Amino acid sequence: MRLIVSFPAICYVFLFLCGISNTSLSAEMATLPATKAILAEKSLLLAIAPIGDEKLVAVGQYGHILLSENGDTWQQAKVPSRTTLTNVYFYNEQLGWAVGHDASIFHSNDGGLTWQTQQLLPEEENPLLDIYFKSPTQGIAVGAYGKFYRTSDGGKTWENEFHQEFLLADDVDYINDLKVEDQKAYQSEIAFILPHFNGIKSDGNTLFLFGETGLLAKSTDFGISWESFDNFYNGSFFSLATTSTGTQLVAGLRGNIFRLSNDEKQWLKVPSNTSALLNDIIVTTNNTIFILGNNGMVLVSTDDGKKFSKHTQKDGKTLIAGQWFKGRLITVSDVGIKIIQLPKK
Repeated sequence: MRLIVSFPAICYVFLFLCGISNTSLSAEMATLPATKAILAEKSLLLAIAPIGDEKLVAVGQYGHILLSENGDTWQQAKVPSRTTLTNVYFYNEQLGWAVGHDASIFHSNDGGLTWQTQQLLPEEENPLLDIYFKSPTQGIAVGAYGKFYRTSDGGKTWENEFHQEFLLADDVDYINDLKVEDQKAYQSEIAFILPHFNGIKSDGNTLFLFGETGLLAKSTDFGISWESFDNFYNGSFFSLATTSTGTQLVAGLRGNIFRLSNDEKQWLKVPSNTSALLNDIIVTTNNTIFILGNNGMVLVSTDDGKKFSKHTQKDGKTLIAGQWFKGRLITVSDVGIKIIQLPKK
């Protein structure tokens, strides 16, 4: 089995466990509803997102989905599966989607209180890692081994797309030389060599895809075709964000941060003064930028990402994702919800 080394550390441990577990047991657990847990907000959580301006949603282990209006108290939602959830996205205050292991996709139309299964494929044993909707009907979900699903009906049906532009040139040439009826079969056979798609983000006009082995690409037709950036880094990217000036930032393995502003033609490396794996970039309403990482790492920039100061949290817990919410930095970690207190200037 190929070892997954490009996800945030806390994520690929769970993927590895799923990969070596008995498939029938995994399928049985995946179809059981998530149980109510008194300490759910202190369990492993892997993503957090806003629901409009007044609520937060966090997802994680055992199918836990939690809701909060203040960041301090959390309510557990009704979820039809115990599969580990890796990410969540809300299009508006009512419509949301969550993705996770077993190529799972769940949907809520009541602001996250209840969820319905749209896709659950335990036999694939591969996780989806991110999801984005540009309208109530048009969405994309991406994940391990180049998994790429698209819907045009709000998730009632999902189509699996194969993006061969992320293969090596020799493989693309070989596929193109095959008969049309043989191409799909061969694509299924070699799908495992595609890079992991760790995330997908939009700046409102352009869609960005990032992942393993320096994968960073952009699309202006909602992911039908992709243009890869020149390969400037061979490691994995785990987060991308756009600042209010239009500057793009990406972050990933070994403390690597790269920046592309409107007046620059290439991505430039930004010193981080850390080798910690960096998991998430948060741009606040006042243009402060936070980057969260392993070992309690918090990096802060107030100059559009040109330089960062380091603020390591004393407990050293892995900070996986975060949101700036009502003037505070709310994060999720391997010990659940954490509110980050930074020293005052």
